[in-house]
Amino acid sequence: MKQHVVTTTLGDIAVAETGEGPVLVMLHGGGPGASGVSNYHQNLPALARRFRVILPDQPGFGASYRPTEEDLDKRSITEITVDALFQALDALGIGTFHLLGNSLGGAAAIAMAQERPDRVAKLVLMAPGGGWLPFGPTPTEGQKEMFRYYNGTGPSEKKMAAFIRTMVFDHKQFGEDVVKARYEASLDESHIAFYHRYNAAFARRGGMDPLWRDLHKIKAPTLLLWGRDDRTITFDGAQLMLKQIRDVQLHVFGRCGHWVQLERQHEFEDLVTGFLA
Repeated sequence: MKQHVVTTTLGDIAVAETGEGPVLVMLHGGGPGASGVSNYHQNLPALARRFRVILPDQPGFGASYRPTEEDLDKRSITEITVDALFQALDALGIGTFHLLGNSLGGAAAIAMAQERPDRVAKLVLMAPGGGWLPFGPTPTEGQKEMFRYYNGTGPSEKKMAAFIRTMVFDHKQFGEDVVKARYEASLDESHIAFYHRYNAAFARRGGMDPLWRDLHKIKAPTLLLWGRDDRTITFDGAQLMLKQIRDVQLHVFGRCGHWVQLERQHEFEDLVTGFLA
């Protein structure tokens, strides 16, 4: 069943919303063509039965504004995102909320929980950036594929298929329709221009913000969800988060990559609902 979703623009941020109940803010990852609804649309029928689900498009993605080179020189994408998201939530009149983030969105979720621990009731992190310290070489296989996508000859369905193969354990779950939809979503010229600025700024800064230094500032009870076979934000880097976050638990999925919400959809929905409830 398709979930009814209402989208509004609050300042510079596009926010989709559906469902009723306690507020659950869900932050998408940073792959080409990503947005709030596209990353979580398959999970909305289950989650919207229990929660008022808020799906922002983070700066640079979806229908939200594109940070300029000057913006990215002054502040990291995580700092830009956190500021914009708190402004959007304030505009919606939302005080405290549950927060869920994956990958790039996981980094924003960590930073939000560190900056305003009084506002985050519970926190769910799926292979988040920034709070993770890998034992292997970086950039990882998935990160390389992400950086490669818009470079060289530019985006193509073949490159999108290669990107998806590194994001998941079994790419055969996802047919040509998924590749085509994600490819078409990646073709917005302003998003492509932003991605080049973002990758350049990422290289200048030497990677994500070192959010792992302040993991102890997270007060919210936290659930970590990780694919054992993640080749983008690798599971071996989770140990620091387990040691430093005060109230934390971990669920690991075998035969699963970076997109837990897709690869293990129903288990993801049950775990999130149970933890937040």
